Amino acid sequence: MNKIMLIGSGGAGKSTFARQLGQTLNIPVYHLDSLLWKPNWVLSTREEQRAIQSELVEKESWVIDGNYSATMDIRLQAADTIIFIDLPAYLCVYRVIKRRFHYHNQTRPDMREGCNERLDLEFVKWVWRFPRDKKPHLIKKLREFEKDKNIYVLKSKKEVQGFLDTV
Repeated sequence: MNKIMLIGSGGAGKSTFARQLGQTLNIPVYHLDSLLWKPNWVLSTREEQRAIQSELVEKESWVIDGNYSATMDIRLQAADTIIFIDLPAYLCVYRVIKRRFHYHNQTRPDMREGCNERLDLEFVKWVWRFPRDKKPHLIKKLREFEKDKNIYVLKSKKEVQGFLDTV
């Protein structure tokens, strides 16, 4: 495991998991949220996103956390390991709401400075609908790579912790 891609719903714990995994394996961690958002919640252009990620995946080793489906192909092709944190929607929604209060008027450690934590109904809906709207596409994509990549789907907090404990 040298090039590890993490995907999953908002609130699934990707960023925390990425930090822990990177620390355990002594591999640099890159949070796409901190690289692709500019201050005041301005998203980089698709071209900028592709350039940033194309440069990242050329590095010798990495843990990259984030979905960004429009540029996911870059990471899928380069990764040797793909980890999908697939926790229940109710838990992810609870976590994004909890995170909003925890980081009130602050920027999360995995976010670009100038992007204070926020929460809107549209994002809550996206998280709630993730299993229905996004997961089938992700599973289909992962099947395309199952012969060439190490793929792990972690479906509970216990499985997430168990994975970290065995690395």
